[in-house]
Amino acid sequence: MPNASPNFSLRIGLLYLVSEARTEHCTSCYVPHKPWMCCVLLLSSTPKWEEVSGYDDAMNPIRTYQVCNVRESNQNNWLRSDFIPRKDVLRVYVEMKFTVRDCNSIPNIPGSCKETFNLFYYESDSDSATATSPFWMENPYVKVDTIAPDESFSMLESGRVNTKVRSFGPLSKVGFYLAFQDLGACMSLISVRVFYKKCSTTIANFAMFPETATGAEATSLVIAPGTCVSNALEVSVPLKLYCNGDGEWMVPVGSCTCANGFEPAMKDTQCQACSPGTFKSKQGEGFCTPCPPNSRTSSGAASLCSCRNGYYRSDTDSPDNACTTIPSAPRSVISNVNETSLVLEWSEPRDSGGRGDIFYNIICKKCLPERGMCSRCDDNVDISPRHLGLTQRRVAVRNLQAHTQYSFEIQAVNGVSNKSPYTPQFSAVNITTNQAAPSAVPTVHLMGATASTMSLSWLPPEKPNGIILDYEINECAHSGLGTSQRSSARIEGLKTGTHYVVQVRARTVAGYGRYSSPADFSTNLKSDPEKSLQEQLPLIVGSATASLVFIIAVAVIAIVFTPGMKVYIDPFTYEDPNEAIREFAKEIDISCVKIEEVIGAGEFGEVCRGRCKLPGRREIIVAIKTLKVGYTDRQRRDFLSEASIMGQFDHPNIIRLEGVVTKSRPVMIVTEFMENGALDSFLRLNDGQFTVIQLVGMLRGIAAGMKYLSDMNYVHRDLAARNILVNSNLVCKVSDFGLSRFLEDDATDPTYTSSLGGKIPIRWTAPEAIAYRKFTSASDVWSYGIVMWEVMSYGERPYWDMSNQDVINAVEQDYRLPPPMDCPTALHQLMLDCWVKERNLRPKFSQIVATLDKLIRNAASLKVVTSNTQSSGASQPLLDRCVPDYTTFTTVGDWLDAIKMSRYRDNFLNAGFASFDLVAQMTAEDLLRIGVTLAGHQKKILGSIQDMRLQMNQTLPVQV
Repeated sequence: MPNASPNFSLRIGLLYLVSEARTEHCTSCYVPHKPWMCCVLLLSSTPKWEEVSGYDDAMNPIRTYQVCNVRESNQNNWLRSDFIPRKDVLRVYVEMKFTVRDCNSIPNIPGSCKETFNLFYYESDSDSATATSPFWMENPYVKVDTIAPDESFSMLESGRVNTKVRSFGPLSKVGFYLAFQDLGACMSLISVRVFYKKCSTTIANFAMFPETATGAEATSLVIAPGTCVSNALEVSVPLKLYCNGDGEWMVPVGSCTCANGFEPAMKDTQCQACSPGTFKSKQGEGFCTPCPPNSRTSSGAASLCSCRNGYYRSDTDSPDNACTTIPSAPRSVISNVNETSLVLEWSEPRDSGGRGDIFYNIICKKCLPERGMCSRCDDNVDISPRHLGLTQRRVAVRNLQAHTQYSFEIQAVNGVSNKSPYTPQFSAVNITTNQAAPSAVPTVHLMGATASTMSLSWLPPEKPNGIILDYEINECAHSGLGTSQRSSARIEGLKTGTHYVVQVRARTVAGYGRYSSPADFSTNLKSDPEKSLQEQLPLIVGSATASLVFIIAVAVIAIVFTPGMKVYIDPFTYEDPNEAIREFAKEIDISCVKIEEVIGAGEFGEVCRGRCKLPGRREIIVAIKTLKVGYTDRQRRDFLSEASIMGQFDHPNIIRLEGVVTKSRPVMIVTEFMENGALDSFLRLNDGQFTVIQLVGMLRGIAAGMKYLSDMNYVHRDLAARNILVNSNLVCKVSDFGLSRFLEDDATDPTYTSSLGGKIPIRWTAPEAIAYRKFTSASDVWSYGIVMWEVMSYGERPYWDMSNQDVINAVEQDYRLPPPMDCPTALHQLMLDCWVKERNLRPKFSQIVATLDKLIRNAASLKVVTSNTQSSGASQPLLDRCVPDYTTFTTVGDWLDAIKMSRYRDNFLNAGFASFDLVAQMTAEDLLRIGVTLAGHQKKILGSIQDMRLQMNQTLPVQV
């Protein structure tokens, strides 16, 4: 195309770029009657394009630009607009309204007549166009399209207006010019409108998205980020919408919901505050609701309704729950006294306070009528099953004193009683115990004998039940031997060298008690009455002393000369702690150790898994304890003391020390790596997956390790399943030999409780160690019994959710943990043996190992399973672990929570087992079908279903 001369340079003036959002509009026009129309002003120095004023069909004035030089060949007539700023728009739309005359309607014209024209644009960073620049040709102008009419007109008809829209992009410069090229048409350009499309500001999913222009291409999708509307919070991110080429929003991503205290409004485009008297406790799409019963709120935007005076919510109640109050007193208290025992029964309160979690406390008071006052009963009074937190309405009271007045308060409490400032409501009953005879006299002892006399002594009855008047001494073959007002007697006039079977019983105003066990004593064969026990005493003492010296000497010689005998040496006895490290732990060069992964945190720093390659040895996987940066000298000493202790041990059931790193940073203790980690968490992850023999094998390994430590005179003091490590072959090894936790009072682990200036793991510790800090191998045996219980219950917490103080009180009152589910009777009996109060009567670790070996060899003995109650040899429990009564649960989910199987709540409900009648019919196949695949969990659930059937008086078999 040849360059156009200035004669062909025409100018469209004041053409504005406007936006379009679905409906087209124009913000600046010369024609006030046509707000959608942007008018064109043309200036021309030749009559090629002419500006013509006229009227449209509605007689509105308009201006058009016309050209009609069809009789001349080689037409090339151009129009150009003013500079149009781009405004960051990437794609522009041009709407053109025009008329074109039909060439056939024009007589006598050459063949150059056209019915089309061309649309061009030219981009520029400034308004720099002139009459000659840019050149009037396709390059540098960019052609958009050739525009053809839908309809043309002839002279006999009025002009028919054609409307065409074209778009172009992407645009990148500050602005652009439009140009129109006529190549020989007879036409009128009525209006030109330049606009762009956008997605208008909108709100979707409670997120606001800003006005967004469309992309560079008609098919482009432009991402618009969103922000939550006021008082709304994000639910999922990112928040974004896509604006398509037609100016329409599509594909929302992410959403917001109204915050608590606010609800949706204005067709889900706003979050308005809850009105006074209503509330919304959670973020979400829900609406505000009226305050629950017995609660109120006077302000707007409330997320919680406060309870009215005298009403409360428990810590576990949700804000949607009604406020409740304390229950009234229990009713109809019935007491049944039998000598020094008592049975109390009562009915539930008339008013439960609006709650279903009622339980009862028993307060025992011993009264002195002569003083007109009562005080709390001492710890000897046994209230069974317990005196606090009762769910059943019956207790048995034992060990009361005879002929004594007592007052019992039965309190009714519920989940909000602890919120009330007032004492719980109670009913009281006063009783007086009957006079009871004394209990049996303990064993009778022979203090000395001659040919005709015997000197006897005994202890008073454990329960005298009154004042002892005297004791009766009886001999089975020779009737009575006399009485004594003291707990000793000298019996005379006996036959020389004769056997006497002696019994003693005590007498009070209530009568005689039971006899002591028969004791067989003899008088001397020698008849010299002058030789008394006092004369023989120096000889006896001398002989005993000589024998004792001999025994001690033999023992010392045996210890010195026994090969392989090794005794533990406390590293804290060294003046220089580094000397103990050098003696008992091997130094490893830091280059031999490679840390690969942090697997936990210890008391002094991180615990890592890594590799160790010592010279001349193959590379092994190790566990690495590191000392944190900024340690003190004392922390370094305490940290390395564990290595000084561990380095003295060499046993397959004791964690093996590989060495230490002390000459580089960080300071490290390197031990063998145990793949399965701590025993308690390992058991919880594999609940019900092991056979009894496997569990007993684990226990046997722990006992063997503790026997080794005991033989070395080492007392562990923190034996618990958390301190036993398990390798890939299920071998259990005793670990954690750091004693500093018992010396530090600032430990934050709730497992360890202050006692006499130190930290003690109460649930695992023997009573004498808690009370007097007497840690011995016997106290380790007690802890081993707790470990046995942990293993057989697959890592359950000992004493469950009882507080540490409640545990101490319960153990002092002879409560012992009941057998775990499916626990063999022999194993629970061994646990009870470990928990004997008198430490000298507990088994030694050597005896425990022997017992476990015998059980493993005789596997049939492990098939005898005890029930979940104490064995006959154990004391009555203070904490009831009875079968849960399914009638106390509102839903199946509550029942699953009670048996600690809440993980299967959704499985039951989704499978339709939503009532207890349906659950009672379930079999093992049903459990497997709904996703209960672990054998241990199946057994636990089926066992509880069997209990439920018994409570329903059904006899359907349970398939295990």
